[in-house]
Amino acid sequence: MNASPSLYAGRRARLAAQLGADGIALIPTAPERQRNRDSDFPYRHDSYFHYLTGFTEPNAWLVVDAAGRSTLFCQPKDLEREIWDGYRLGPEAAPERLGVDEAFSVAELDSRLPKLLENRATVWYPFATHSGLEGRVDGWLQKVRARVRFGALCPEQQRDLCGPLDEMRLVKDAHEQDVMRRAANISARAHIRAMQLSARMLREGRDVREYHLDAELLHEFRLGGSQFPAYGSIVAAGANACVLHYRADVAPVRAGELVLIDAGCELDSYASDITRTFPADGRFTGPQRALYDLVLASQEAAVAATKAGNRFNDPHEATVRVLSQGMLDLGLLDANKVGSVDDVIEQRAYFRYYMHRTGHWLGMDVHDCGSYVEPTQVGEISERRDPLSGEVIKNRPSRILQPGMVLTIEPGIYVRAGDDVPAQFHDIGIRIEDDAIVTASGCELITRGVPVDGDEIEALMRG
Repeated sequence: MNASPSLYAGRRARLAAQLGADGIALIPTAPERQRNRDSDFPYRHDSYFHYLTGFTEPNAWLVVDAAGRSTLFCQPKDLEREIWDGYRLGPEAAPERLGVDEAFSVAELDSRLPKLLENRATVWYPFATHSGLEGRVDGWLQKVRARVRFGALCPEQQRDLCGPLDEMRLVKDAHEQDVMRRAANISARAHIRAMQLSARMLREGRDVREYHLDAELLHEFRLGGSQFPAYGSIVAAGANACVLHYRADVAPVRAGELVLIDAGCELDSYASDITRTFPADGRFTGPQRALYDLVLASQEAAVAATKAGNRFNDPHEATVRVLSQGMLDLGLLDANKVGSVDDVIEQRAYFRYYMHRTGHWLGMDVHDCGSYVEPTQVGEISERRDPLSGEVIKNRPSRILQPGMVLTIEPGIYVRAGDDVPAQFHDIGIRIEDDAIVTASGCELITRGVPVDGDEIEALMRG
């Protein structure tokens, strides 16, 4: 579903208002990437560029000035290339279709950019995101300097465009939230299919591999209209679930073991991100269920802490407290050695079994842009010494959550085999992840189309 050009025009106007007097912004899209001798990777545009244009073709640039005027550079119409590579919008149709003020062939970029930069005070572009971009800007500015004898002024400042754009993208508008809900629904259906396929194939006595479940995910993503997976799907059976960034491979999926799937689709440039852990044959063992219920309880605590006015770190701290107490209760941690739950948290003794944060921003990128530090308190710095590494860490107050922010909530527990680890928990990895839109009173979990309750998962897989 394509958004109206007015949506993107409004975003460009908001950006223009932040460029300062005589400021100008340059935003390239992503380049095409060669995969091997005669094949490219599937093309995916740059998120900043698409956020401001809605344009998905490669080899394009956007220029926005402080007055709000927008100029697009794009591939020219070329009927021969279109036979091979597909339709091109072309600069003639771009102003009406995209709502930009003017458009030119990208072949004219180097000749027109110096003129557009002339007599500007500040040039903005995204730092450290496009290889070679700084050099191209330098080349255009050199051409501007060559005209100073004729009265031309060269921009005296270069500023990072990621700052204002990140702040804009951090709070999702109604259109973005709608797309993300639809992406979440597609991904939830895919997880359900994978769960049911695992149980069904094992009941039928068939050989089940991780790639069988991965294929089921990809099938449902495309069936639902998704253009891509949002990231490489994690399908981890048995002990593989203790590898955080494991990728679906050929390992067997066995009855009596758990399967962890972390997978989500991208729909119309917006990501979803779901993790579910389930018994391969549809029935938890006692130790599996004990750890699963602990992770679920920690997620429920994090969900309760996710609301406008709270801090980004609050869900993580709620998760850590529940997990730490559970590790003591289940014997993963020995209270005689590590002390109370407060001691576990202070010394980070839980880190052996829970070593990642409880969430991240979600949007056009699966780990979306946006500062995790509260901008109004960036100068408030405290120091602490990490009890595990000994490193001195500088802390700043974490972000205050606002309605429209979208984040994941994904606690986990990963128990590798060890002589000091209760045998019934060996090689069990569990993560539960949902996507949450922050609201004034709490949060909306948009990925609960696939269940998280252990009894509901078992019932679903029996079906």
